[in-house]
Amino acid sequence: MSKPLILVILGQTATGKSGLAIGIAKKINGEIISADSRQVYKGLDIGTGKITKKEMHGMPHHLIDVANPRRKFTVHEYKHLAEEKIKEILSRGKVPVVCGGTGFYIDAVTKGIVFPEVSPNSKLRKILEEKSDIELFKILKKLDGKRAKNIDSRNKVRLIRAIEIVRALGKVPQIKKTALPYKFIKIGLYLPPDPLKEKVEKRVKKMFRDGLLGEIRKLKKLGVSQKRLRELGFEYFNPTPEKVINETLKYARRQMTWFKRDKGIKWFEPSKNLNKQILTYLKKML
Repeated sequence: MSKPLILVILGQTATGKSGLAIGIAKKINGEIISADSRQVYKGLDIGTGKITKKEMHGMPHHLIDVANPRRKFTVHEYKHLAEEKIKEILSRGKVPVVCGGTGFYIDAVTKGIVFPEVSPNSKLRKILEEKSDIELFKILKKLDGKRAKNIDSRNKVRLIRAIEIVRALGKVPQIKKTALPYKFIKIGLYLPPDPLKEKVEKRVKKMFRDGLLGEIRKLKKLGVSQKRLRELGFEYFNPTPEKVINETLKYARRQMTWFKRDKGIKWFEPSKNLNKQILTYLKKML
């Protein structure tokens, strides 16, 4: 008996993943599961480039606006919700299409990663949150050099969690993977540096026109602290277009560094006949 198909569309920010996912999902009777670690949060719309209802063109989207921005939403929580959505979509005779740029979320779902059960240590977190990403990385490197080699050294949330696990278990355990009852086909979208920069610049300028500064003020009024905004990827509390463009391009480079580790991704450059290319590729793979 053949395994149910799950399509994954991934890539850097601003490469056109959402539009592609909608077009392909319509052709294969699919529904979309977002794999974006910031779009899970309510109220982070403009600053995350969150897809609007109008842009969805009637296509069901899942795991958007499912978390409160004042508290951390973990990859463990994402994995649980995504697996439930996959089962639900398949039960309706449709194809799950996982779409996003958060590599850790995608790996959690497609590689069957089993995460260590270590409860949050609020006292330790409070101390660690005062430190910079550079300081946190040095601490992790000293505690567990092996884990330090395969972590995003700029991601404070993940660095703190890794240190928390090391302190609780003595080391970060080897990541366990379980066999999954699905066939995953991974499609990656790639743009060369100059076209990517141009796309990012256009997107960021649109964010400011659409009210990015007002969105940040609103989040602040709702009780989202400056520190929490930084954790959510807003490393600039009083942003300028130049700052946002630079940080977005840095983030895009980190995304590609992560995705390059996965040799199972088939890469495509956006083009006029991209949908046709991908549908042809899917037929060959099935």
